[in-house]
Amino acid sequence: MSLVKKFATVGGATLGSRIFGFARETLMAAALGTGPMADVFYAAFRFPNLFRRLFAEGAFNAAFVPLFAKEIEANGTDGAKRFSEEVFGVLFSVLLLITIVMELAMPLLVRFIIAPGFTNDPDKFDITVRMAAVMFPYLMCMSLTAMMSGMLNSLHHFFAAAIAPVFLNVVMIGALFYALYTGAEPLQTAWYLSWGVLVAGILQLVVVYLGVIHAGMSIGLRFPRFTPNVKRLLILAIPAAVTGGITQINQMIGQAIASSREGAIAALQYADRIYQLPLGVVGVAVGVVLLPELARALKAGNLREAGNLQNRSIEFVLFLTIPAAFALWILSDEIIRVLYERGAFHQENTAIVGSILAIYGIGLPAFVLIKALQPGFYAREDTRTPMRFSAVAVGVNCATALTLFPYLGAPGIAVAEATAGWISTVLLFSTLLRRGHLAWEWALARRAALLVVSAAVMGAAIMYLQHRWAPWLASDARLTTKISTLGLLILIAMTVYFATAFLIGGANLGMIRRNLNRKPAVKTDA
Repeated sequence: MSLVKKFATVGGATLGSRIFGFARETLMAAALGTGPMADVFYAAFRFPNLFRRLFAEGAFNAAFVPLFAKEIEANGTDGAKRFSEEVFGVLFSVLLLITIVMELAMPLLVRFIIAPGFTNDPDKFDITVRMAAVMFPYLMCMSLTAMMSGMLNSLHHFFAAAIAPVFLNVVMIGALFYALYTGAEPLQTAWYLSWGVLVAGILQLVVVYLGVIHAGMSIGLRFPRFTPNVKRLLILAIPAAVTGGITQINQMIGQAIASSREGAIAALQYADRIYQLPLGVVGVAVGVVLLPELARALKAGNLREAGNLQNRSIEFVLFLTIPAAFALWILSDEIIRVLYERGAFHQENTAIVGSILAIYGIGLPAFVLIKALQPGFYAREDTRTPMRFSAVAVGVNCATALTLFPYLGAPGIAVAEATAGWISTVLLFSTLLRRGHLAWEWALARRAALLVVSAAVMGAAIMYLQHRWAPWLASDARLTTKISTLGLLILIAMTVYFATAFLIGGANLGMIRRNLNRKPAVKTDA
């Protein structure tokens, strides 16, 4: 299966999840708006989500996958199964201990980490503590899910792991429909959602476990033992966990700062959900597929193929994210108006969330490029270098957010996150280039510049139509009119971008063939 076809498999499943996520956030906006209960729920949910990234996705996509692939190469399926069971036993025990400790310490965590600004409101603080306690076991389910997803990705079974997140959105949509149907108060709605998160975590774990069985593997629970393989995993996983959770760490910092102003947390979350669509469909797909592919090429000594994989992934990312960034910047208000502006979500909310989305659009290519660059380190079992760069990005994010928030409010936090993302991208790219792990291609640089020109032409067309069609995109227009107008505008924008890109040479059939028909390279020596 070609690289792009694998991207499409993971990206397609992720797209389904993100579409359900849009539906979920639309219902959330109608039910809770940017009111206090929206702030409480998102603050409580952010914490288990942070730990999910730290202990699950970052660690196991970066550390577990190369080691699992090595076990398959060296000891076959039996060796990989034994390694998986060793890791599962240790992971389960550690997660259980962390969950117990965090549940007991939740009041302190909310007071000093999750939402310090809530301490001035005893009711808000108490509800946040209780909701966070209900949702924190989601971490355990998702961490075990991430491990099994790493197994599936290494075995080239991508779909089950990619489709599992859909269940979180489906369960939460069900909870919101029930709340709206029964006319539940915002507090009761938030409780429905909190319990829904826990139920969804269990469902996701079941889905990937069935996927592992279907792939011809099984996992038994072993007594936890720190074998040499497990120790090696932990050495790689700890820095990888920090790096993999960098976006969530930056968002947690932003949330802590934003908690002092009502509505800011919810506004950041609503904008985040939209830019997560291209980030998830492209970035997650590239990261999930590229790591095992790079690891396999390097283990086989195919350095030329590894370099080609890295560059083709960058090419694929730029081809799709540059126009998305322009579109999010220009159409941010219209997108927010169509998706969210109803019920408790008012025109004033649209202006704030739209400005945040526009800034996230600037950072989008960087956020996705990080997903394409980090595997270049992880596949070589180097997790420390990206961790050091992540530390720099966190420092920049924290300083910038603290500086800008008093003046700009929530958009200042978005500026900080976008700035940190671009700094991380530059550091990762330049280091891979300096080490010779990334081959500079002038043809790729030229095509990237032409893609920016193509996106600028598209942007000009959007602004012209945006002005002409303003009455059909206004707040007082009918919803069906706004949806159809925005949809037509996006369709025209895509047509202009792709036509221009192919016309001026930013993209060509050769590029498409290179990505669709990738063949293993001849083995080369280091």
